[in-house]
Amino acid sequence: MQRIKFMWKLFLKQPAWFKFVITITFLASIIFSSSYFSKNDFYEGISKLAAAIFFGVFGYKTRRNRNSSTILFILGAFCMLLAIWAFL
Repeated sequence: MQRIKFMWKLFLKQPAWFKFVITITFLASIIFSSSYFSKNDFYEGISKLAAAIFFGVFGYKTRRNRNSSTILFILGAFCMLLAIWAFL
């Protein structure tokens, strides 16, 4: 429980643009990847695109730690590739 409180306090210390982008992309990724929207490839592409933005923003935010930033950028690029593949 203390770990969750620590993560919440850390999230609240972030700038407003970061909180807004992370919240919107996280919710969009969850909502559009649900089974209700799974019949349409367009919504799956939106879900993957939101995940790519999510990972990219976290990669940008953690750019001081090269290993974490690289992993997050690679995940973002992979999600972007999946989004493009879903749109085609």
